[in-house]
Amino acid sequence: MENLAHGYNRISLLGATVGFAGYGFSGPIKLIATYKNSSEPEAVKDISTSKWVFKTGLHGEDAGYHQSQPKHLHQWSNLDRPINRPFTWYKTNFITPGGTDPVAVDLNGMGKGVAWINGINIESYKPREKCNTGCGEPTQRHYHPPRDWLRPENNVLVLFEELGGNAENIQIQSVTIGKICAHADEGQTLEISCQGGHRIKEITFASFGDVNGRCGSFSQGNFYSENALSIVQKACLKQK
Repeated sequence: MENLAHGYNRISLLGATVGFAGYGFSGPIKLIATYKNSSEPEAVKDISTSKWVFKTGLHGEDAGYHQSQPKHLHQWSNLDRPINRPFTWYKTNFITPGGTDPVAVDLNGMGKGVAWINGINIESYKPREKCNTGCGEPTQRHYHPPRDWLRPENNVLVLFEELGGNAENIQIQSVTIGKICAHADEGQTLEISCQGGHRIKEITFASFGDVNGRCGSFSQGNFYSENALSIVQKACLKQK
């Protein structure tokens, strides 16, 4: 109680679900005073029906933390970068990977938040919630900003992390999109895999039977199984 002022005091609550149906304070919200040497409450005051006001957005956004060239200077600390601390802003500079391959921002280690590159919002990221597998893992780990958004060097990546993460694990790299065609005779096993921890994203064609055409433009022949593609997709998609 020694931290409270006599008379009026202000209580501020931070909500992270603005925009979802039913967001807000459902209560009850109570002030509880206890005896110094007891866990039993001395007095309880319900303030759920008090007058509440709200403001959307973040102070950091209003102040332009995420902007590539903000109008105001902001102090960023290079010392003791926090790990797993909620409601934290992170900022770094990076050089665009060479070549013409797509660029991938790997947000490995982050929890839930929003990311900007050169002041442009690339996406919000969050963990899986309703899931059977991969619970707690991000719904998406790699984000692909167009090269038109990037400068040769001195690009600015800013993140606002809500739950707590480790920004030391973030990587920015180019990605070579590869495709492969392969076959196996009946009774043999065909094995395909991705390098560097990547996963199989798409199976465009699969057939059990005779085929026409060549790699990249296959078509079904006179004899084929209608279930071949779905069986191969089920076995291979999202696998390494």
